[in-house]
Amino acid sequence: MDWLSWVKALHVFTVIAWMAGMLYLPRLYVYHAGAEVGSDKSETFKIMERRLLRGILNPSMIVAWICGVIMFIKLEYWTEGWMHAKWFGIIGLSTLHGLYARWRKDFERDQNTRPAVFYRIWNEVPVIFLILIIVMVVVKPF
Repeated sequence: MDWLSWVKALHVFTVIAWMAGMLYLPRLYVYHAGAEVGSDKSETFKIMERRLLRGILNPSMIVAWICGVIMFIKLEYWTEGWMHAKWFGIIGLSTLHGLYARWRKDFERDQNTRPAVFYRIWNEVPVIFLILIIVMVVVKPF
């Protein structure tokens, strides 16, 4: 068994963890937006959001990126059209990750001004990137 198989396995594992967090964090925001500022409920959501972001989302994104870059270089996918589209999805997902982190800081400072419906909509956006990425990797349409 070669080392690249281990890199691929770690990549799949960390992408799954990253996506789980990307789908759960905005759901926490939906509930947090409805909690009264300063309440026990609000403070509990702050703890949950911080731990999810720092303990799962950030580390899994970093490791997924590292493994992905290693595979990209080792497997020489530079000229593949599907890989360019996949990179678009990855960068979009990473940008969304940054937005989620910024919104967590708004909640942390009790400065959130967005309604729960805003976060309900943004809760679905990672799925769009996920579909794009999976189709590119599995189908390789171009």
